[in-house]
Amino acid sequence: MNYGHITLPSISIPVAREVDVLVIGGGASGIAAAIAAAKGGAQTMLVEQRGFLGGMGTVSLVPAFCPFTDKRKPIIRGLGLQLMERMKQACDPEYREEYREVLDWVPIDPEVLKRVYDDAVLESGVTPLYHTFVYDVVLSEDRRSAQGVVVVNKTGRSFIPCRYIIDCSGDGDIAALAGVPFQKGGEAGELQPGSMCYLLANVDRPKFRRFLEESGDTGQLHKTVELAIANGALPEGRKSISGLAWISDYLVGVNFGHVFGVDGTLAEDLTRGAIEGRRTAERQLQFFRSYVPGFEHAHMVASGEQLGIRETRRIEGDYILTVDDFLAARSFPDDIARNAYYIDIHLANSKSEMTFTHLPPGVSHGVPYRIMLPVGIDNLWVAGRCVSSDRAVQGSLRVMPNCFSMGQAAGTAAALALRDGVGSRGISVAELQQRLLEQDVWLGEDFIPSEEQKEGNAP
Repeated sequence: MNYGHITLPSISIPVAREVDVLVIGGGASGIAAAIAAAKGGAQTMLVEQRGFLGGMGTVSLVPAFCPFTDKRKPIIRGLGLQLMERMKQACDPEYREEYREVLDWVPIDPEVLKRVYDDAVLESGVTPLYHTFVYDVVLSEDRRSAQGVVVVNKTGRSFIPCRYIIDCSGDGDIAALAGVPFQKGGEAGELQPGSMCYLLANVDRPKFRRFLEESGDTGQLHKTVELAIANGALPEGRKSISGLAWISDYLVGVNFGHVFGVDGTLAEDLTRGAIEGRRTAERQLQFFRSYVPGFEHAHMVASGEQLGIRETRRIEGDYILTVDDFLAARSFPDDIARNAYYIDIHLANSKSEMTFTHLPPGVSHGVPYRIMLPVGIDNLWVAGRCVSSDRAVQGSLRVMPNCFSMGQAAGTAAALALRDGVGSRGISVAELQQRLLEQDVWLGEDFIPSEEQKEGNAP
């Protein structure tokens, strides 16, 4: 309901420290963007609304990193792979031994990961600012560039001036505030559901494994979940568990079930989703205790601070990556990453179906620089799940490894733009690609720097 509007009095707010590059959002894309920009020589600030970094992997307790490989080799390398390996090394010896060679579906220890991210951004020279929301974006008179943002936190309201902004909010918040056009959801406005993830302690992994062997069920518990739905112990909807990520033999992260009809750009929806999500998680806990051997005494030690959100805005950029690009495994002259994660669109309601589209093992497609350039703004990059793509491809690009790679490219590009005194479209893409290669980013076996590409490879 709209209760009308009020006019606030004009006020004067303090100007905070000026920075070269301002990164908004401390998830995977924001962490990589900030580190890359700072390492490139830019004075960089990273603004995050929570008291820690990590986005969905820590805020929402998404239990595992999605694949870094194309099922044959690692294709997401650079900062993302380095940070995941750093988390492994900071975990217990048993964890390190079990996952030493694993690059796909690596379980996340959220408390370890928070500390790893803190250390990584501080070591790179980034200035983090936690517990802070962006209230507004201040644009130039011609509205072609952002001059900075107004933030709100316990200190009050202040203005942070900057040369460049990287929007890693996940929802395209900064781009939307700047007036960049965007799409949201499917043709009928439907959005992928959220999930309330959680950690269960006091479980018995060896007993659980014996149950799987003896019952013939899978690690996703298809048969057991369907039995529980038929008995009324679980609601209609998802017929398997998306993921059990074993941090140890007694501690497991769980991604299971859906909360429908939540728009992650609306506080009211996030509130309802959090309440419904916790209720759903409690019902799932009772299911585990009653139906799954090894979980009889499971204890929920934490649930996500926020519902895990899969889909909101997709900004309109200089290029829109399409499902045809995905299926053709297309490369582009301005590639800054590769992607092989399958198209993973979750059911919009309890009666609809999920969509999965896989590329063959060893095959990936290019991720062009232009999908991070929002139309109409010259000093803003968007990195993460809200880049310029159609809905199907968003269902593939949205995962953390891809967000790392896009963030690293955006941060590197911002440092180059600062050095040359140009906008986001004025940098040398060939030099950006060379810098990424030097940072151990993988751009494909047949990669040729963009300025040397043959015309036949142009998009």
